[in-house]
Amino acid sequence: MSDVLVVAEHRRGEIRDVSYEAITAGRELADARDGDLHLAVVSGDVEQFAADLNREGVDAIHTVTNGEEFDHNVYQAAVGRLLDETDAGAVVIPNSVNGLDYAPAVAEASGLPLVTDAVGFEYDDGLTVTREMYGSKVETTVDVAGDRFVLTVRGGEWAPAEGVGDAAVGAVDVEHPESGARVTGFEEVAGGDVDIADADVLVSVGRGIDEEENLEVVEELADALGATLSASRPIVDNGWLPKNRQVGQSGKVVTPDVYIAVGISGAVQHVAGMKGSDTIVAINTDPNAPIFDIADYGIVGDLFDVVPELVDEFA
Repeated sequence: MSDVLVVAEHRRGEIRDVSYEAITAGRELADARDGDLHLAVVSGDVEQFAADLNREGVDAIHTVTNGEEFDHNVYQAAVGRLLDETDAGAVVIPNSVNGLDYAPAVAEASGLPLVTDAVGFEYDDGLTVTREMYGSKVETTVDVAGDRFVLTVRGGEWAPAEGVGDAAVGAVDVEHPESGARVTGFEEVAGGDVDIADADVLVSVGRGIDEEENLEVVEELADALGATLSASRPIVDNGWLPKNRQVGQSGKVVTPDVYIAVGISGAVQHVAGMKGSDTIVAINTDPNAPIFDIADYGIVGDLFDVVPELVDEFA
């Protein structure tokens, strides 16, 4: 049972980015196991989703038509059925609210060990999973006995799968047990005016801004670059920007083309939410600030001097 099964995730008619990242993780695992990569697309517009997710490295796509949005029972039954019908012994699921809802049920029903929130792994006659604990301050490894398991992967840790694939697509009929729970609708909570996860360029402001009135300085830079304004947690906790603008473990995971960190020291909780950005630029007065450890470009200086000069350059 060397094959790997990845379960895609979508919301309100849109495939979530972590689905493409999970394909990359699944392909990596399948290669290490000398197996094929299967992809499950459950509910929603499965035909369109299958076409969009047909990327290089995917060997087979299985669609399950049942409703539009996530349903615990449908997903659990679909994954269980596919484990029975394929040679997959390993399941890769996004470490999301939905994924953490049904992954334990799949593991329990199939008698498989479960490891959640993987930020990396190695496979050599067995799986060793890398996880982070205590707000990402400590890195740990977990060894999994046997070659069958369920694994959830954190978003932003693997590159999205690219290239057009030629995997065969087949429909699977799944009967799922009735239960007292059912999905009646979807409500976006605190969605706000923008979704920073969709931005190509983010200008993110941190504690170094000192006062709410000074936000205008960074807003001018965002305007000059045509960027979206985001923030670290202290700015949101102070009520200076809404929650939907927060980057980090308790906010949103973002992967823009360019991430400009202004007055952000680089606490592990914040870094976990933006380290997947293509290019990171940091502006900070402290040359030893942790943010410089992951920055591609660093400017050591007072943001109140540096940012206006950048505005003049790009305006």
